Amino acid sequence: MRFRMTRDEFERVVGEALDSLPKRFADLVENVIITVEDEPGADDLASIDDDDGDDGESELLGIYRGVALTDRTHDMPLLPDEIALFRGPIERVSRTRAEAVREIRDTVIHELGHYFGLRDDEMPH
Repeated sequence: MRFRMTRDEFERVVGEALDSLPKRFADLVENVIITVEDEPGADDLASIDDDDGDDGESELLGIYRGVALTDRTHDMPLLPDEIALFRGPIERVSRTRAEAVREIRDTVIHELGHYFGLRDDEMPH
C-alpha cells in the first residue's frame, strides 16, 4: 500500500516548506504562485528535457512555469509565475510522511532554483 496524505495536509506541508526558506531568499521571491496539482499534464511532461539522462521511469514531482529572473526584460508582462507540485508523484516516491515532507521541501527549493535562473545540472536536488 502506498503512502497517502490528504490534500489539506499536503498543502499545509507546502506552506511549511515555504515558511522554512531563509529570509534572504524568501524576500526575493515575487509574483509567484505555488499550486498543488494531482498529476502533471501532457504539456508539463512534454516540456521536460528528454536528454537529461532520465530513463523514462522517474516521476515529475514539480515544475516551474514562468520566465526565470535571469531571462527577464523590463518590458515583459507581469503575469505571475507558477510553481506546481504534483501530489500523486510525490506520494508514489514516498513511503512515509517524513519522506513526503522531505520530497515536498526539496521540490519547492528545486523549482525556486529555476525561478532564480538555475538549470537542473546546477542544483543538488
